[in-house]
Amino acid sequence: MTFFRSNKYSSLADLVRACQAGDTRAQTAFYERYKSRLLGVCVRYAKTKAEAEDIFQEGFIKVFKNLSELRNVEVIDSWVKSVVIRTAINYYHRVTKEQQLHSNLADFEREIDSGDYGKIITRMDMNVLLGVINTLPDGYRMIINLHLVDGYTHTEIGEMLGISDSTSRSQFLRGRNLLMRKLQEKGITQYEIF
Repeated sequence: MTFFRSNKYSSLADLVRACQAGDTRAQTAFYERYKSRLLGVCVRYAKTKAEAEDIFQEGFIKVFKNLSELRNVEVIDSWVKSVVIRTAINYYHRVTKEQQLHSNLADFEREIDSGDYGKIITRMDMNVLLGVINTLPDGYRMIINLHLVDGYTHTEIGEMLGISDSTSRSQFLRGRNLLMRKLQEKGITQYEIF
């Protein structure tokens, strides 16, 4: 990584230790290392760019507040991403308390063959996919992001959102069906190669 060669931090471990020691230059370098990647994660969970920036800032406050407790530097990337994702979830709960996770979208209950779903998703341009995911209702968008994009299990999602894993599965299936319908409306079908 040219980043580490160009300054006094020869490795990620050195950078983390300097941050833990309160070195403000190291903290700035650490922040910059994650900014574009994790701001993109926040955009997936937020309704607007401004919300995404708020989530990212709040997440990084938590990262710096708890960085001294991190003992295994090898897991820093996944740990930072996890903190930011949990911050996004907490933000979602705080901002949308009055909304229920269960949306009534009976019009979109039509089941779509899961084989078609898998084929389309794996061949799609991620920017197109994320753009369509961002148009989903909040509850569906949250679960689709957690399960499909970030790879959390329904049990883990249930724990994070305070719902049962069966509710997570149900919301995922409904969200998936709505996502597939929106993709099909854009002319994206299982027959296209991306």
